[in-house]
Amino acid sequence: MRRRNSYGYRRKSSIWPKLLILLLIVGAGAYYVYTSPMFERVKPTITTQEVIYSGTTEPLKVVLEDNMGLAQYNAVFSSGNNSIIAASGTFDMPIKKTEVLIPFPKQMRESKEGTKWKLTIYLKDKSFWNYIQDNRAIKSMEIEADTKPPFVAVIAKSATMARGGSALIVFKAKDANLKEAYVTSGGIKFKATPYRKKGYYATLIAWPFKKKRIKIYVEAIDVAGNKSRKKVIFPKVHRQYRVSKIRLSDRFIDGKIVDVAEMDPDVAQIKDRLKKFRAVNEDMRIGNEKLIHKLAKQKSFDMIDHWSVKAFYPLKSGKLVADFGDERHYYYKSKDNEVSLSYHVGYDMASTRHAPIISSNKGVVAYAALNGIYGNMPLINHGFGLSTLYGHCSRLLVEEDEEVEAGQMIARSGKTGLALGDHLHFGVLIHGVEVWPMDWMKGNWIKKNIDKVFKTADKVIGK
Repeated sequence: MRRRNSYGYRRKSSIWPKLLILLLIVGAGAYYVYTSPMFERVKPTITTQEVIYSGTTEPLKVVLEDNMGLAQYNAVFSSGNNSIIAASGTFDMPIKKTEVLIPFPKQMRESKEGTKWKLTIYLKDKSFWNYIQDNRAIKSMEIEADTKPPFVAVIAKSATMARGGSALIVFKAKDANLKEAYVTSGGIKFKATPYRKKGYYATLIAWPFKKKRIKIYVEAIDVAGNKSRKKVIFPKVHRQYRVSKIRLSDRFIDGKIVDVAEMDPDVAQIKDRLKKFRAVNEDMRIGNEKLIHKLAKQKSFDMIDHWSVKAFYPLKSGKLVADFGDERHYYYKSKDNEVSLSYHVGYDMASTRHAPIISSNKGVVAYAALNGIYGNMPLINHGFGLSTLYGHCSRLLVEEDEEVEAGQMIARSGKTGLALGDHLHFGVLIHGVEVWPMDWMKGNWIKKNIDKVFKTADKVIGK
């Protein structure tokens, strides 16, 4: 029943306030939906390489990203009516960015030349946008057929290859999509440097002295995963290395070994004599040489058109104290009580006390500090994977990252580290692998096995 006002007329109820309230509620809801993170409208992103090849064996790396949180992805390979779900995943936790690996199906890698494949990646986020569904991203990529392996050919190499020695190989590797070219020697990979012209490469290699037999291959791989391998045959020199048995004395352990052990707090606290010796001679040695191997790795692989060195003469009038590759068996009291084994990976020479040590070739100082059993030790990179090491120095005259010139004095000999008398431990490394230093101390060997190889290759490559 309608109410009457004071004049006796019926009064109509107004609908506008109700409509206004309803509009405010709807507007507030719309504003909430529009601004709430739950209803964000930014699509997730899919980032990966733009070109894929059919012969690829390594999984495809894909970066998935969303500003609020990823929900689900699927990766589908398709060819004609054939579809294969290669990978999928659901993210329960709010992850904004992740990298996933998508394996390539065997059917694709083994398909015939000319077969066309496509990869499609579907990605959803956790948004309630799009009718309370989500934001979605789709990325499709055509897969190019490439089943042809790279072309490889050796064009010049050193005359011989000795156990524990070095050699140079210059080769050609050609492919429209070449990924990497290198040489393996005894299972160790020696990455090659581009040389003079596109498609030509050169590298120094090493025959690890602990391996009595090795196989050497020039290898090239393209981005599709196609690989070529060519065996390299060298006239091999099976150089023999000395095996020594060394008696340990308490005096030596309590003297020099204790002094060296003080460099490592964990080793220093070992009470047992023989355990302390093994910790220095084996464990500390391994750590010191691990650092050396890392420092001696080649840093730059930019194209070069020339590289040469002269014979190394680091210590004037230096006489041999200990040779490279010596296998040392240490025994305590009786010869049948062997307590430790190590290998000597340098060439020890002695002259006068605190004799000047010279860098015979220019280079960059990669290290100049104390390094455990090697004492004060400069290590110099001469480019092209060749490094030299100078151990047990009494004084260092160069600093890390310093450029040294041929003939420059870099240190003085001494007996720091695991050395009893004043001498120089001279080491040579190829891409971080120790080799017989005497090769690099002979001018004739360098001319025959390095300089001549480059000259032969230059005639084939041309200007």
